[in-house]
Amino acid sequence: MSTDVAPQQRQDDGGLSPDLDLSAFWMPFTNNRAFKAEPRLFASADGMHYLTPDGRKVLDGTAGLWCVNAGHGRTRIVEAIQKQAATLDFAPTFQLGHPRPFELATRLTAIMPEGLDRIFFTNSGSESADTALKMALAYHRARGDGSRVRLIGRQRGYHGTNLGGTSVGGIGGNRRGFAAQVWGVDHLSHTHGSAAPFTKGMQAANTDLADELETLVSLHGADTIAAVIIEPVAGSAGVLIPPRGYLERLREITSRYGILLIFDEVITAFGRLGAATAAEYFGVTPDILTVAKGLTNGAVPMGAVAASRAVHDTIVNLSPPGIEFLHGYTYSGHPLAAAAGIAALDIYEEEGLFERSAALSGLWEQAVHAMIGLPHVIDIRNLGIVAGIELAPRPDAPGARAMEAFHRCFDDGLLIRVTGDIIALSPPLIVEEAQIDEMVTRLSAVLENIK
Repeated sequence: MSTDVAPQQRQDDGGLSPDLDLSAFWMPFTNNRAFKAEPRLFASADGMHYLTPDGRKVLDGTAGLWCVNAGHGRTRIVEAIQKQAATLDFAPTFQLGHPRPFELATRLTAIMPEGLDRIFFTNSGSESADTALKMALAYHRARGDGSRVRLIGRQRGYHGTNLGGTSVGGIGGNRRGFAAQVWGVDHLSHTHGSAAPFTKGMQAANTDLADELETLVSLHGADTIAAVIIEPVAGSAGVLIPPRGYLERLREITSRYGILLIFDEVITAFGRLGAATAAEYFGVTPDILTVAKGLTNGAVPMGAVAASRAVHDTIVNLSPPGIEFLHGYTYSGHPLAAAAGIAALDIYEEEGLFERSAALSGLWEQAVHAMIGLPHVIDIRNLGIVAGIELAPRPDAPGARAMEAFHRCFDDGLLIRVTGDIIALSPPLIVEEAQIDEMVTRLSAVLENIK
């Protein structure tokens, strides 16, 4: 599938020069010393490919960072941003407004699960997670249930890097360096403990993992628990697929005890599983759902939180006169981001990209599982158009083998994502069959030659 990028944009070199100074930018989630000793840079992007400053094409196997679902350089999005910048570059949304976020919010409600029709805009997935947690606390307080202050996350969960998201998150490396975290947080086990390796699609039914919530209710008391937050499919921890019945069981338990259920869909929304949301794919509706990344196709930073009518109306209608929810951001509903989001939704709908993702999922599954038997591969997991390829760690250097694969793939013209010794693939939804084959071929060749 081709994209509608303008020719002049294909030729843009990003303003890079041989004497580019790398010292001032403190890079996120990066080994800065190693990168700046041997930098790997992108200069431009078009469709399914990045272009490096020296003109090499790199096939995008990760949709940027799980976000460029419609491919790079979409003229419709570029022109929407340009037009909006020339018309209204910024306007506050504190006690004032402008049309674009209202329009985008209405458009989003059409693809959110039924009943999640109140939209709060943020600037990132991290902000969406913290906003959702604060909504849960505000909801219970408005109901006169202010003792519900505990938040339940999940081991190996990722909910961004703000203080609340880090606290409910369950990736040890993200937590250990920051001692001051939100009080009253507990965690469920992750969903991968009893998973059978090389399973295609969902794991076998296992509701015991969800029943751990009953244990936490017995320990803390339901009247102290505000919300449970999970990723329907854990992405950043290495593509952990839930067992059958797990999400349904969590929904049942949370509903029974009056606990809000939050789905963090920063990765899974906008077609990654072949539906608008993972909630739609699994047929389980949470009380609050967070998105970001694909909302604007990665073109402008933006996130959103979709809340149920019950959550919204309780906070708004039962609060004292004045501001009902004392929370927000300078750039909530930013004009350029909202314009980009509307254009992205137009592309998703008109090109049927969610449906295309569903149609490609069988081919994708077959292709990635063809890597069974390659050196060091100890598991392959997939759902929709996402896959995790887990490598055996080197005894003396966990994570080093996957990082070597990351560097070698980039040098060979393929972008992958790694976390620990797990490789993640999640290409733009415009990916062609030949490009899926190319990803598997290139990655397989790299793995064949890594010790």
